[in-house]
Amino acid sequence: MRWCSEVSGSGAHALALAPIVTASFCNTSFVLKLREPFFKSNFKFSNSSSVALIHRKLVPAALTQPSSSRDDFDFDFVVVNFYHFVFIQDPLAEVAKHRSFLELEGLDINGRVYLNEQGINAQYSGPSKDALAYVNWLREDKRFSDILVQISPSENGHTFPTLKLRYKPSLVQFEGGISHISLLDPSMRAIPLSPSEWRDRLEAINKTNLTAKDDPYRNYILLDVRNGYEWDIGHFRGAQRPSVDCFRNTSFGLSQEEITASDPLSNVDKEKATILMYCTGGIRCDVYSTMLRQQGFQNLYTLKGGVSHYLKNEGPAEWVGNLFVFDSRLSLPPSIYYTGDTTEAQLTTDDKFAKCYICTLEVSELRHRNCANIDCNLLFLLCNAGVAQNV
Repeated sequence: MRWCSEVSGSGAHALALAPIVTASFCNTSFVLKLREPFFKSNFKFSNSSSVALIHRKLVPAALTQPSSSRDDFDFDFVVVNFYHFVFIQDPLAEVAKHRSFLELEGLDINGRVYLNEQGINAQYSGPSKDALAYVNWLREDKRFSDILVQISPSENGHTFPTLKLRYKPSLVQFEGGISHISLLDPSMRAIPLSPSEWRDRLEAINKTNLTAKDDPYRNYILLDVRNGYEWDIGHFRGAQRPSVDCFRNTSFGLSQEEITASDPLSNVDKEKATILMYCTGGIRCDVYSTMLRQQGFQNLYTLKGGVSHYLKNEGPAEWVGNLFVFDSRLSLPPSIYYTGDTTEAQLTTDDKFAKCYICTLEVSELRHRNCANIDCNLLFLLCNAGVAQNV
């Protein structure tokens, strides 16, 4: 199974085509044994369903606010994602502090919590009270009091197999590391746009007359800072599919010698071009925008909180498809996040971009399958006929 382990949690058991799945995390691989009931209860390979998991209950907006004491939270399990760049003088002691709190409180949390000198990156699942207790405890520390927390429901319990709480040299894995990047300097990162500001920009860009030289949006570039297989099930209108299988190998705008059609930033004016960057939760954009800033790109903007935060606030406006997530749920419809939309997500004419990997026909659901050949481990989409033959 092809994943980028540095991005958003385990997900090694996300697509179980056999009781034992070998997952390739870029240059790392491991074998994870799965309980047989997990396959039957967590995934629905139905030709009639448009998405794998649909939730009619929605996350209250108050949960993402700093004062989130929610005894009345009505989801049994939730998935929590957050990150924060802040100087931590003794990260090993910080790891021990976090582990001590979780153990003393007996919190049932599975997932990934990474800390180092540059801050924290966390993605985990757990019973709602346990998951939120950790968030509230963390926010008592002034260094983390203003973290933006993304919360979504999980119908089938934990979405990660174990808890990995540890020091990690890079909060996000990237070729050559990121410890030398000025992530603690906000001026080096792209300017964050609120969901409403992002929507306004995208609506204007998608109405742009490319032949009009005086159109102020002609020099705008919409950059998807994710992997190609994430784009395959959902993306913002107008975004080019990234030719990337793992974020650590992303090189848009970084090569000085090579100009390729697959690089939307090649041969652009670094002073005049305005680049709008987006990713799932925001951390990849913050990291990559800092790299681009060091390369001389001047006008950089990111979507604050990433796509998940946008869908919660603006719904599916300018968004096409579902959102890929790095846990066992794998694919989420916008209705999961958008508190004003309780309808089930159905494939529409806008979703015709999604094609079967085998025959290129339209797919019936926006969710990947995993090649059963452990020497391949490809993530791909299938049409109804392909599902019948390969699942």
